[in-house]
Amino acid sequence: MDWQRIVALSIVGITAAIFLWVRFRPRRFNFKRDTHCGCSSVGQSSPQSSIVFHARKGERPQVVVKMK
Repeated sequence: MDWQRIVALSIVGITAAIFLWVRFRPRRFNFKRDTHCGCSSVGQSSPQSSIVFHARKGERPQVVVKMK
């Protein structure tokens, strides 16, 4: 093989190795995913609640808590 073919195949091999490493590497620690801290997430069927902060200039600020 000539040197150009060797360089091209090595680039393809390195790229494939990087893609495989990203796909199968161990994941980093994620507090929310790994500890299930009780925070509500999309997949749970528990009731969702939200807090809305509302304020205008010259008016009293309001905090509204919505429980669904």
